[in-house]
Amino acid sequence: MSTIAIVLNSAWQGYNFRRNLARALIDNGYKVIFVAPEDKEYSCKLRQEFEFDCVDFKPDKINPIDDLKACFSLYRLFKRNRINIVLNFTIKPNIYSAIVARIMGINSINNITGLGTLFIKTSQITIVAKLLYKIALACSTHIFFQNREDRNLFIRKNLVSFDKVSILPGSGVDTNEFLPSETENSDIFRFVLVARMIQDKGIYEFIDAAKILTKKYAERVEFNLLGELGAMNRTAIPEKTILELHNNGVLNYLGKTDNVQKQLAKFDCVVLPSYREGCPRSLMEASSMAIPVIATNVVGCNQVVDDGVTGFLCKVKDSSDLALKMESMLNTPKKDRKKMGTLGRKKMMEEFDESIIIERYLSAIKLIL
Repeated sequence: MSTIAIVLNSAWQGYNFRRNLARALIDNGYKVIFVAPEDKEYSCKLRQEFEFDCVDFKPDKINPIDDLKACFSLYRLFKRNRINIVLNFTIKPNIYSAIVARIMGINSINNITGLGTLFIKTSQITIVAKLLYKIALACSTHIFFQNREDRNLFIRKNLVSFDKVSILPGSGVDTNEFLPSETENSDIFRFVLVARMIQDKGIYEFIDAAKILTKKYAERVEFNLLGELGAMNRTAIPEKTILELHNNGVLNYLGKTDNVQKQLAKFDCVVLPSYREGCPRSLMEASSMAIPVIATNVVGCNQVVDDGVTGFLCKVKDSSDLALKMESMLNTPKKDRKKMGTLGRKKMMEEFDESIIIERYLSAIKLIL
């Protein structure tokens, strides 16, 4: 029996985004081990169904000593468990796990889920990250990208060779789990932004748009944030800021949840004014539930949203244009919004269903092993 390690920078990601992949691998005769930092909740949940081993990647820090320790931990783990192939997700695993695997003669598949803050804001750290990516991807057996723009950028920057890459439609969405449901009849139109509370997700633009629309439609509209506070990210928005807005009635902060579909069923429109994405899960989940969406016309978002068909696209970092698109959605007749949602679900089923991603992984693994 071949043993596969799924390596990520958080157990939360493994639990929420990679469980179905792990289940499919087990059903096809592979042994699966999740590898991620230990946490208070999700590592325990993963252990209830899978094998789990801890490596502390410290995703919120850049420290060569800590990263070297993580590499040694990976080496010992791969050797102890006789790993045959490694599936890497998120930045540090994509880099360090791929390098360690190559040193040990183990095949690895990397998944570039998005370029993150490092590639949005150029700095000396970006230069180092690109160099490390170049080394790591040369060590990888195959690399999946989630959109053509990211793939082309890496090829153009000579970070990866064309013959080792292919494109996946994101992480996919389980269309059998994220099913349409009728929202409650209400005179209030409810917007929600689902994301980690970090600046690069367009949180501040959403807040500004909420303030603009509240002046015109105070009795008709509601604004909500759903997602993690205190994210391990350099652009994380202070908890104090979000809670003050909540307490002042500007918006509702709903916390985080593992039952996203139950929460989404309450809302009329999902908004993601992100600066750049790989292939945004929140938009796919909303569309799968036939909820119309609004997103920025940027890499990642614009492959999930068909402008004027399944939702609206707005300008990036432009609160006023976001407010205009949200106002348009608010004033779109319900039957037309319902049609948007129906077309959005059709798109998800045809192009972004999770079964497509799982089958691509199974095929890639069979070719390698």
